Amino acid sequence: MSKLKRYFRPGQVYFVTLVTHDRIPVLVDYADVIRASLKNKLTGGRLIAWVIMPDHMHLVLDPRSENFADLIHRFKLSVGANYRKRMGAVRDRLWQSRYWDHIIRDEEDLNRHIDYIHYNPVKHGFAKDPFVWLN
Repeated sequence: MSKLKRYFRPGQVYFVTLVTHDRIPVLVDYADVIRASLKNKLTGGRLIAWVIMPDHMHLVLDPRSENFADLIHRFKLSVGANYRKRMGAVRDRLWQSRYWDHIIRDEEDLNRHIDYIHYNPVKHGFAKDPFVWLN
């Protein structure tokens, strides 16, 4: 597999989608692990919005001066390691190898992606009100 080069410029905001390997629906069960990893591994950046769904999650992230790809890499490693530890597994994969990212272009684009994140649980039929999902 070729190594994908990701564009990074300090001050740029990103929308990111992370998907579980084979779309296994386990993320909601490990929401506490994800929250802890967001707090501990994204310390160099600012998390603007996020949602955890059973088989994927979305983030809007301002990495500030830290390399965006490095932040996501550390986050995925942390959640994956804690997932395997809880499962008592050594080799289970949690994440797909890659992730999708989009550079936020302006305030309208930012607001559109934040709205998308908020309404994702409603869109997928997990909640009628986006603000009660996983609260």
